[in-house]
Amino acid sequence: MTVWPTGQTRPLVSTLNDVPGTIIANAAIVPAGTSGDISVYPSNDTDVIIDINGYFAAPGTGGLSLYPTAPCRVIDTRKIGNGQPFSGTLSPPVDVVDSACGPPATAQAYVFNATVVPTGALGYLTLWPDGDPKPLVSTLNALDGSITNNMAIVPTSNGKVDAYASGLTQLILDISSYFAP
Repeated sequence: MTVWPTGQTRPLVSTLNDVPGTIIANAAIVPAGTSGDISVYPSNDTDVIIDINGYFAAPGTGGLSLYPTAPCRVIDTRKIGNGQPFSGTLSPPVDVVDSACGPPATAQAYVFNATVVPTGALGYLTLWPDGDPKPLVSTLNALDGSITNNMAIVPTSNGKVDAYASGLTQLILDISSYFAP
């Protein structure tokens, strides 16, 4: 499948590649085209769900900048506590600021590579800002029980993020950058 700004020629690239018949989530940053629209071209018949997680505005006062970091593992649930997989909402929340990765407390969003290692069919994983209600979107899907990953940009107001898994899984979050003033 290819996603691109409406009003431009469809590029010869892929935004998502998938084995037919599977459900998969993917993150992409796509510029808006004509009237703020995007175009979608699937190479096969499919159902598409597009969740908008945010947008980039023109530079100005009060905006955020992206700061790269050395890739760092924030959490690996296989190596904390009793190392057992979790289901439902992970408790306690993932404390990114106080992790060994140590992004600054001024960070207002994190860029993660989220990986699940399910013990069977997972369904989905959702990441969201700690303290907010759980959104009705998925960060990634692993219906076939395979190890799956996806990029996620997750806002924060307190240096923490929440995670929900619809089935038993381990969670690995690696940070690559953050947004801050």
